Amino acid sequence: MKYYLIVGEASGDLHASHLMQALKRRDSESQFRFFGGDLMAAVGGTRVRHYSELAYMGFVPVLLHLPTIMRNMKICKEDIARWQPDVVILVDYPGFNLSIAKYVKAHHICPVYYYISPKLWAWKEYRIKNIKRDVDELFSILPFEVEFFEQKHHYPIHYVGNPTAQEVRQFIEERGVGEERADHRSRPIIALLAGSRMQEIKDNLPAMIQATRHLSGQYDIVVAGAPGIHKDYYARFLNATHVRLVSDATYSLLSKATAALVTSGTATLETCMFRVPQVVCYETPLPQLIGFLKRHLIKVRYVSLVNLIANREVVPELVAETFSVDNIRHNLEDILPGGPKRQQMLDDYEEVHRRLGDSQAPDRAAQLMIKLLINK
Repeated sequence: MKYYLIVGEASGDLHASHLMQALKRRDSESQFRFFGGDLMAAVGGTRVRHYSELAYMGFVPVLLHLPTIMRNMKICKEDIARWQPDVVILVDYPGFNLSIAKYVKAHHICPVYYYISPKLWAWKEYRIKNIKRDVDELFSILPFEVEFFEQKHHYPIHYVGNPTAQEVRQFIEERGVGEERADHRSRPIIALLAGSRMQEIKDNLPAMIQATRHLSGQYDIVVAGAPGIHKDYYARFLNATHVRLVSDATYSLLSKATAALVTSGTATLETCMFRVPQVVCYETPLPQLIGFLKRHLIKVRYVSLVNLIANREVVPELVAETFSVDNIRHNLEDILPGGPKRQQMLDDYEEVHRRLGDSQAPDRAAQLMIKLLINK
């Protein structure tokens, strides 16, 4: 069968590449065409555009790059119409992907599947009408989404488990974890995960660096370079600092880290899976306004996947008006060895591990997708 996949960022590239591998194992005649990244390209098929050409976030960056975004959307729609896939598989990135879903359904090209559903429970819940109208099957990776979609909105979905849990577990089994945490010949590591997009890095990394400055004599401060972001972009923040960069090796870095500062997103869950105590940091424009919206309008209490899955505060979240260098520094000191909150966080992580269970998300999703396509 012919599979057309669309992702908009690094985590989507990782998850989609594993889904593609699982589909290949079950469909010897599988063909792939995609908007994606290097990991998907390594599996095989034809990449139409790299996700770095799509990955804009925030009102101003999106507005500035609107012609590029619209051009890529047009290219994507026309490419799908020409190739006539058996299914279009969307991976998160709702601003772009829901427009593609609408086009595919309106032109009766093929079924539309959503793998890693949009986070409607947090923001823009009205998009559920687009999901019901344009998406044939939705594959969820977060356990609490079942209640949101099925009970609240009466839209049946497939919960397949969490791919991040499986990916980290596989890395640990293959590579081991923690050896260097106990290696007294080298300094312990504080990892800085400042996001996968340039705007996130620009907003968050300077404060992270400043908050760790006083620890540079005791710890090795290391930035996890995101895929698709050139080292020269990081250089403007790291020159003349105590911080070094490690590119395209986030799992390896987390496997050795003692603690981490993490921008909200999939990285918070990855850090939890590696059992690294963390502080979630997310700078926003107009922090007072965003803080008000978070308290009164946004539908969920937390921004990090760790807290959302646990349904309580396991990791501190410094967002909007609580984001400051002093707050980051104070919360980080609390989770370093000997800190008053380190052990409690490590204990609470076990609840998240338990709730996610023995996930085999790509395999379960691939099996279901092929079964549904054959039956249709």
